[in-house]
Amino acid sequence: MVARITRILLFLQMAIAVALFVLAVKVWHIDSLALAVAASIGLILLARLLITANNFFISWLYRSETPDALRLNRRQACRLFFGEFGASMASSSWTMAFHRFSKRSVRNPTALPVLLVHGYGCNSGYWHAMSKALAKARITHYAVDLEPILGSIDDYVPAVQRAVEAVCDETGQGKLIIVAHSMGGLVTRAYLRDHGRDRIAKVITLGTPHRGTGLANFGIGRSSMQMRWKGDAIKGESSDWLSKLANTEDDALRALFVSIYSHHDNIVSPQTSSCLAGAANIEFHGIGHVALAFSPAIQARVIEEIRAASRQASAMPEACPA
Repeated sequence: MVARITRILLFLQMAIAVALFVLAVKVWHIDSLALAVAASIGLILLARLLITANNFFISWLYRSETPDALRLNRRQACRLFFGEFGASMASSSWTMAFHRFSKRSVRNPTALPVLLVHGYGCNSGYWHAMSKALAKARITHYAVDLEPILGSIDDYVPAVQRAVEAVCDETGQGKLIIVAHSMGGLVTRAYLRDHGRDRIAKVITLGTPHRGTGLANFGIGRSSMQMRWKGDAIKGESSDWLSKLANTEDDALRALFVSIYSHHDNIVSPQTSSCLAGAANIEFHGIGHVALAFSPAIQARVIEEIRAASRQASAMPEACPA
């Protein structure tokens, strides 16, 4: 579904670019064909750039306080913005449309198998860059597509359950590691609520709105309502769904989590909403929301956490269920 939608949107953008080219030549009387092509494509890119800018603006309204040591100068802010813009363009116009996958196996894997769980409005193609890094590190990994795209977070749990069991059956491992982006982290928490932790050695979340995000107030679908943050960064509170989810979790379950987040996330705002009490919370800065899985620094940290969790699981006798 998401792949089809992204292809349709890509086709519409190309059609609009052609229409703009015709306007440039016939109406605006631009004699240079190269200039007409540049103008038509440039206007499309400008529209996409403004969407990214709007996300940053809305996130600023709900923002949490950035530590003084992590504040950005103008050059770093430009790198943040264009890095996020580039990641958004790559994922929404290319990888999600043409690079979906269900598994990538490697010979002699160096860690437990990994299940990748994407976020809101995405599919497995989002993980294309992370998948390359995992394969290079010789980590076998699988991906799940969560559909329908506007469904409830609870409705995605069966897909994760089926994927978890399939990975364990296929690899012969009793446990696996979940790496989840954004809403995918909440889907994983809902999975643990319903099915327990026996199959899970570690959960690594990237930019997950564990306590909600103000931008979800502008989203559509049941999942957006469940992810909402009410109020500002200081006096706000999580949605009822998130509060109920938190009440089902104990310290032992939270200890399974590593939450990686950016103080400059442009979708999760307040940004410290990604901090999960009882989890290992790892802060980054200067990285946007979509760009998290594209960042070499994030990829390296994820691989480090996967290997550490795998070593810990192998050192624990009777750690894996039969």
